[in-house]
Amino acid sequence: MHDSGPDIAPGVKVTASCTTLGSTLVIHLTGEIDHYSAAPLWALLASAANNGCTGLVLDTARVTFCDSGFISVLDRWPRHGRRLRLANRSRAVQRLLDAAAAAGRQTVHAGSPTAAATSRRSCS
Repeated sequence: MHDSGPDIAPGVKVTASCTTLGSTLVIHLTGEIDHYSAAPLWALLASAANNGCTGLVLDTARVTFCDSGFISVLDRWPRHGRRLRLANRSRAVQRLLDAAAAAGRQTVHAGSPTAAATSRRSCS
C-alpha cells in the first residue's frame, strides 16, 4: 500500500512568520492546527530539514486549537538528532501536551533559540 501523505485542506495556513537563525528554524504559528493544517506545516519542516536545519523553535502563543495532527508534527521533527523547543505555549497547546503526558507520551521542553547564531533569513 502506498501512502500519498496527509490530506491538505485548501487555503489553510498556520505559519504566521518563519526565519532561520543559523541552523535553527523559528516559526510563529497561528490559528488551528489539525490533521489538515498540519500537512503544509510538515511539508515546510521537511524542506527545512532537507536544507540542513537541525533545530526548530515553534512559538505557539497564537495557536487557538490543536489536536493529534500537531502531535504528529512534534513527534516527527526530533528524528535523526534534530532539536525541538516550544516557546510561548498557548492554552490550547499546553492542554494538548498535558493530555499527551497523561497518556504517557514524552513532552517537549519550553524555551527559545539561543542568540549564538547570527544569520537570519526569511523562509519562503
